Amino acid sequence: MNMIKKTSVSLFLSIILIMLPLIANAHPGRTDSNGGHYCRTNCAKWGLENGEYHYHNGGGSTTTTPATPKPTAKPTQKPETKRSEPTATPAPALLLPKKQNVGTLQVYYFDVGQGDSTLIRTPKNQYILIDGGNNNQGKNVVKYLESLGVKTLDAMVATHPDADHIGGLDDVLKAVDVKAVYAPKVSHTTETYKDFLTAVKNEGRTIKPVTKGVTIPLTGINAKFLAPVNTYSDDLNDWSAVLKVTYKNNSFLFTGDAELKSENDMLADGLDLKADVLKVGHHGSSSSTSKPFIDAVKPKYAVISVGKNNYGHPDSGILSRLKNINATIFRTDQKGSITAVSDGNKITFTTTKGGLK
Repeated sequence: MNMIKKTSVSLFLSIILIMLPLIANAHPGRTDSNGGHYCRTNCAKWGLENGEYHYHNGGGSTTTTPATPKPTAKPTQKPETKRSEPTATPAPALLLPKKQNVGTLQVYYFDVGQGDSTLIRTPKNQYILIDGGNNNQGKNVVKYLESLGVKTLDAMVATHPDADHIGGLDDVLKAVDVKAVYAPKVSHTTETYKDFLTAVKNEGRTIKPVTKGVTIPLTGINAKFLAPVNTYSDDLNDWSAVLKVTYKNNSFLFTGDAELKSENDMLADGLDLKADVLKVGHHGSSSSTSKPFIDAVKPKYAVISVGKNNYGHPDSGILSRLKNINATIFRTDQKGSITAVSDGNKITFTTTKGGLK
């Protein structure tokens, strides 16, 4: 029995000695359930990269992709960055009219989109503001005034209660000193009109009523209201204060939104309507600027304060009517703010967007 045991041990040792060279050259690493493993030593000898997965194949090696991918370290997550809010498209820069030298009559027709706002500077450096555009234009009107050095308005005229004419006037009243406020004796129930009245009250002013024949006391020029001639119930446009300003041999007519009833009343009253420059009524609407009225005014120049709108302003028929009398037409939607300068005999124009025709 001992003899058999000794013989078995000797045989086992002999097998071990025979296998040692093969074991020394074998690929270390644990074989997985698929029969392959990752090379760790002597990899180059077998044509493998260190860490390359392979199978033993009869003394050779076959490289393949393991059924179960080698675990890899979890990638480090980038810290979450706060999403920035969409950037609003900046509003286009306001094109400001150039301040003119003192000693001339200057009229600045501000570009306030679909609305009206006009500043008159007299040769003696007095200022009248007619209307203030819509609510969203008030701050722009203030910027216009500031750029022109206006700190005091000798007169503010609210032609009628529509928002696109008086909307910005409360901002103006808060920003500059206003000596006198003029408006026709018609009211409205809108919040915009209430804001205007509140601003006038807060500045310690009362409204001077406008009717035909009322004048604004200024030095060196004549500023007289030609309308409203009558009362017009709830026709707010026909209540518009119409102002004529005369400096020596030149004159300017500012019509607000006056429509046919008011125009006909001015004609029937025999008023002197002739003017070199006409601020066209109601943004060029067909409800204003009738042929008899144009024939009486005979303007050399016509200014239309208008912006993008759904009303069809200015009406093509009105434009044709003005062209038929050879009036040069200026539109704020095309030319930006428009400046007219009179030396009492000659009127010259400049615009913030360039071009005069």
